[in-house]
Amino acid sequence: MQTLNVTLGERSYPIHIGCGLLADAALLSPYLKQKKAVVVTNVTVAPLYLEALLGALAQSGVAAQPVILPDGEQYKTWETLNLIFDALLGSHCERSTTLIALGGGVIGDMGGFAAACYQRGMPFIQVPTTLLSQVDSSVGGKTAINHPLGKNMIGAFYQPRLVLADLSTLDTLPERELAAGLAEVIKYGLIRDPDFFVWLENNLDALIARDKEALATAVARSCANKAEVVAADERETGERALLNLGHTFGHAIETGLGYGAWLHGEAVAAGTLIAAELSARLGWLTAGDVRRIEQLFVRAGLPVNAPKLGAARYLELMRHDKKVQDGKLRLVFLEQIGRAVVADTVSEADIAAAIEARCT
Repeated sequence: MQTLNVTLGERSYPIHIGCGLLADAALLSPYLKQKKAVVVTNVTVAPLYLEALLGALAQSGVAAQPVILPDGEQYKTWETLNLIFDALLGSHCERSTTLIALGGGVIGDMGGFAAACYQRGMPFIQVPTTLLSQVDSSVGGKTAINHPLGKNMIGAFYQPRLVLADLSTLDTLPERELAAGLAEVIKYGLIRDPDFFVWLENNLDALIARDKEALATAVARSCANKAEVVAADERETGERALLNLGHTFGHAIETGLGYGAWLHGEAVAAGTLIAAELSARLGWLTAGDVRRIEQLFVRAGLPVNAPKLGAARYLELMRHDKKVQDGKLRLVFLEQIGRAVVADTVSEADIAAAIEARCT
């Protein structure tokens, strides 16, 4: 097991990475103030991993109530969130009752948002079961639900007390979901870790084959990068915005097509290639850099061209993005592979041209 720490003063917490962790009572028990907990999961994950987690909690003397939600981005809504509140209220949960999110990014985001809201804040543990959630969404305290006009527009910054990234759960992950997670892994190499990008070029086949040593390295390196960024800028007033490379375009894809049509990582991959295209047009990346980025995403099994929604529709959707300030759209660009920058001075005409160049 490897352990990293997110350093946020009194809100600091560990990230444990290894195999078989969700069944380890010793890792969970220090974070359970009450002999009562609620486990939020979904219909896909529950048959695979709920029993093991409930067993670990029982070893710690904790009685846990499962809340099993439907599976999919299209259920990341107020209506589904209320199912969690119904269970918390129905079980007379207190402010000190711990909520455990067992699942991918949707479950982690909704579970965290519910924990932030219930009685103005209850303890919360992340047990991510997808690669994307292990390397990105479970770390950093972003919690949210979607709105028909924009993804993740309603939420709160709320840090977990503990993250347990059990690599064994990746054995049952569908290939499409594994690929989607690789989009976020590649992102860290692109924005701030060029040596990691080279490592990914050399080890991508091992990751696709689910080699545990390679996965452990990729998850740990990704989490270390994110932990450093979050520690420096918890509420995204500066450097943390760089983590959104490709996301403004990607969120437009998800919203425009309808939540769930494309996986988040798929949309981020296509969005990253739009950002790379635009960066090249601005004179930062070379054509060779763009080809190198594209080849890695193709090898990962990810889309590198965006759907044809029309540049005007993309821009309309992007104006709902959280990074819009004073009416200006702020985007993440690549000055080179391994170094990103945020800028709001690029014209909509240039953005539209880059979108059209990467749409099929």
